[in-house]
Amino acid sequence: MPITLFNETSPPATVSNQVCQMVATYLTDLSMLAVPASNLLFEVYEWALPCEVYVYLQWIGQPENPPVELLVAFDDEEPFEVVGFLMYLPMPTHPEACGITYMAVRKSHRGRGIGKAMIEQALSRYPHAELTCPVSKVGFYERLGFQVLRARNTQVVMNTREFSSEGMMGVVDAAQIYQSAEVRNIQNQQLQRWGRKEMVNAEKQLQRHISQLERQAAAFVKERLGL
Repeated sequence: MPITLFNETSPPATVSNQVCQMVATYLTDLSMLAVPASNLLFEVYEWALPCEVYVYLQWIGQPENPPVELLVAFDDEEPFEVVGFLMYLPMPTHPEACGITYMAVRKSHRGRGIGKAMIEQALSRYPHAELTCPVSKVGFYERLGFQVLRARNTQVVMNTREFSSEGMMGVVDAAQIYQSAEVRNIQNQQLQRWGRKEMVNAEKQLQRHISQLERQAAAFVKERLGL
């Protein structure tokens, strides 16, 4: 399974489009809020998260922007078909460190070691890596050398060392995306389609969902660290 590193130039449009489509397809897995597809607000996040990832893709190789690197796994038989990707943000002040932001592998290609191979390649470049993941993914990352540090909102913070790097990463201002005209348009369409009552209920359902995930992450870390 060939894996290509993009760190000096942005990937071709065909690759970027496939990566963003994968983000939309696996939104519930990739979103920190784990927004379920059944929630009426899903369409907002389905547009916004790929938009955020697209901005990161455009930063690659642009010295005026914070550093971003992307690993892309391609299909053996279809060389232009993206079957997995891993995005991470190097820390300029700490050359060994990076923050892993998003990773996905197509369901049709899971179980072949693609995710493991991409993580290992990233760690060969930046051995001091940190990420956040849902409780269900902790075991996968532990097998790759990560350890639990603490809980953060709905997720578990994991690092290849016993401490976080003091370096800083440049991140996309997601608030601007969620305040954009495009998001407002989606929200208005949903409001017209479902009505205010249903949209308010959807917001309440999502908040309950988030609160449940936060409690789950906190309880898991407390038990794992013996706190």
